[in-house]
Amino acid sequence: MIANDIDLNKKIMLLTGPNMGGKSTLLRTTCLMVILAQTGFYVPAASYRCEIIDRIFTRIGASDKLEEGKSTFFIEMEETKSILSYGTSKSLAIIDELGRGTSTFDGMAIAYSVLVDLIERVQCRCIFATHYHTLACQF
Repeated sequence: MIANDIDLNKKIMLLTGPNMGGKSTLLRTTCLMVILAQTGFYVPAASYRCEIIDRIFTRIGASDKLEEGKSTFFIEMEETKSILSYGTSKSLAIIDELGRGTSTFDGMAIAYSVLVDLIERVQCRCIFATHYHTLACQF
């Protein structure tokens, strides 16, 4: 395991990089550390300081519910809707590969729009992992 520095007092962190670069691991580890800290357990970190997080939202992985008529893209959009509908300024959202379930340009538009809404309206803490490198140039 390689040590990472995460500043949860910043509202948005945008991660980009190659497959198998550790983006998803960093997202999951961050959520686990928040849960450990807020329940009073030992946090395996050199230091940890963060305000209380009211909810943790996740949009990670690919799954479907075809028996219910829900594609992978449908599930991805349902999870994203939940973050945008119920997130607050005290929430933590981790979003991994948003928009990958559709075409490149549509996926890029979805990822960009969601990121803008998280920044401007929801204002929650968010770690947003993406392969859309052009997002990193815009934020």
